[in-house]
Amino acid sequence: MASLAPNKTLSHKTFNNKTKSAKPIMTSIFEQDLPPTAANHVALSPLTFIERSAAVYPDYPAVVHGQTRRTWAETWARCRRLASALEKRGIQPGQTVAAMLPNVPAMFEAHFGVPLAGCVLNTLNIRLDADAIGYMLAHGEARAILVDPEFAEVIQAAVATLESKPLIIDVADPEFLGETQGIGELEYEALLAEGDPEYAYQLPSDEWQAISLNYTSGTTGKPKGVVYHHRGAYLNAVSNILEWAMPHHPVYLWTLPMFHCNGWCFPWTIAANAGVSVCLRKVDPKRITDLIAAEGVTHFSGAPIVLNGLVNLPAEQKRVFDHPVKVTTAGAAPPASVIAGVEKLGIEVTHVYGLTEVYGPVTVCAWHAAWDELPLESRAKLKSRQGVRYHMLEALCVADPVTLEPVAKDGQTIGEILMRGNNVMKGYLKNAEATEKALEGGWYHTGDLAVWHADGYIEIKDRSKDIIISGGENISTIEVEDAIYSHPAVEEAAVVAKPDEKWGETPCAFVKLKIGYGEVTEADIIAHCRKHLASFKVPKTVVFSELPKTSTGKIQKFVLREEARQHQSGEQQ
Repeated sequence: MASLAPNKTLSHKTFNNKTKSAKPIMTSIFEQDLPPTAANHVALSPLTFIERSAAVYPDYPAVVHGQTRRTWAETWARCRRLASALEKRGIQPGQTVAAMLPNVPAMFEAHFGVPLAGCVLNTLNIRLDADAIGYMLAHGEARAILVDPEFAEVIQAAVATLESKPLIIDVADPEFLGETQGIGELEYEALLAEGDPEYAYQLPSDEWQAISLNYTSGTTGKPKGVVYHHRGAYLNAVSNILEWAMPHHPVYLWTLPMFHCNGWCFPWTIAANAGVSVCLRKVDPKRITDLIAAEGVTHFSGAPIVLNGLVNLPAEQKRVFDHPVKVTTAGAAPPASVIAGVEKLGIEVTHVYGLTEVYGPVTVCAWHAAWDELPLESRAKLKSRQGVRYHMLEALCVADPVTLEPVAKDGQTIGEILMRGNNVMKGYLKNAEATEKALEGGWYHTGDLAVWHADGYIEIKDRSKDIIISGGENISTIEVEDAIYSHPAVEEAAVVAKPDEKWGETPCAFVKLKIGYGEVTEADIIAHCRKHLASFKVPKTVVFSELPKTSTGKIQKFVLREEARQHQSGEQQ
């Protein structure tokens, strides 16, 4: 498989996908003399969503950010101005435009304006340091960067490392109270003023054309650049509507970073449904509850840590909402106690699962009406499963990663989650070897270990590198964490393997306690786990500390594994 060579645009021709199906030997009589035409074969692109909403609902609200309120007609004009201005500034189709922005209106607009110019949007993780950002800008060959003043210093340091300097565009935000000065050649609003609101944009001629570039976290080695295409973005955006049964004109609160998998494709989803994007610069549980009430928010998304923040708000700051509110959560299996706590606030939880390589979530714990009669804790445990495939994911299985043979649907046998469909990435930018490995055998290999239940629902047991093997027995860190989370004093927990001379490995738990609960000891946590787990699964070591997290809020288990090696247990199983 060929990789994207330096100085080449992100063209579909750069990838030679060996897993594509071969053409059938025989041709159906219905295909004879009926070639596709411009009338019946149009490339799928999520850019058509905003075009339609602006035409059908021009006066409906589209974006809310503090005092800023814009309609779909206004937002559409601004997106076309952005595309036009980029073209006038010499940015060519197929070149990369980066964005170092929080969840502000300009970030939403970039998801349309940049690809309308035929360019590829690279949303940068705002929590990364200059070295990581510099690597991504160089690797993706960014020609321009949209920069929020809060991150001006990081971008300035990152750009200083580049041989070819991109155009820097400052994006002022009236909601930002910092004193940082801009570093760009011009300001975003001035750039838009250069553009034409009637810009004669062109939709992609090929739906395999790249629409965005997203980098993995890079916890081991350099981050990999995941290339998305228009078709996948279109289909996953529509799938979001189907899986959530999302009605027309939802009010969506941006608790999920738009830099993360393009906000799970929700910028395009909200455009398709003519909804409202309520922007939020920074996740704050109190601010979230206030905005849900004030703006009538109906939907939001986020990692379990976001839900945990809502559950652990002081009693005087909590709200029980009197209008329907739904949340999708992913990133790690949310503890059943957290799901139960959120639903007590009147928020309906939908558990989804996915990865950067598949545009964000592509499986959902689809709900059955019969489960409504179960007790709250039982419902929460069911919801913690990763579930079944999205409508737009063609195939999902749990299988042996080498033989590709599906495992038994017995809820016990562990295999790797494999996926296939149009919402699997094009590949890794300039990394043919990693691309071929990830897509080996015609499946995307997730690296996540799971079981397959009799009802067809999958349930993750661990990442392949996180599973604990103690005395020949496999221990799911997720199962142990779930038991720890059920202790009323625990706010956060993570379990990793600790080397052990006798057993090979034993579970080591890192725990953050809730403020003001009272004294809790290692013995207390271990005793609690013994009530819920088999003895060999009970942690032998408990460390009370803050938990290190990645820039997207995931707990950094590789850091904890190293720390666990420093703790000598001496305990016997």
